[in-house]
Amino acid sequence: MLHLLAANAVLVLHLLFICLVAFGSFAVPRWPRFAFIHLPAAVWGFLVEAMGWYCPLTDLENELLRRAGQAGYDGSFLEHYLLAVIYPDGLTRGVQLALAAAVLLINGSMYGWMLARRLRGRPGQR
Repeated sequence: MLHLLAANAVLVLHLLFICLVAFGSFAVPRWPRFAFIHLPAAVWGFLVEAMGWYCPLTDLENELLRRAGQAGYDGSFLEHYLLAVIYPDGLTRGVQLALAAAVLLINGSMYGWMLARRLRGRPGQR
């Protein structure tokens, strides 16, 4: 029972981390120091998708599920929980690259907007 509870906690943590990677830049205008947390997370998330790596949280969750007497799952977290609904055939390399591009586009746009706003606000800049 404890292992199943821990696996579910890792699942929630994993989902929260994915949300942080994808949308954390939206918190930075309000809390600029949050960028010190978000940028490394976004880089990691981009690299996991772009390089086709598995996140260590996937392995941890599977191990905890096995210890709880459950089967665990094959593939990545995204493939198992999120993409299976949208892409029933599973996670392909092309989908991973599209997700990496989305992480880069969403966060790059937000940080670019913040940088442009900051540069416009400097004295002597027009």
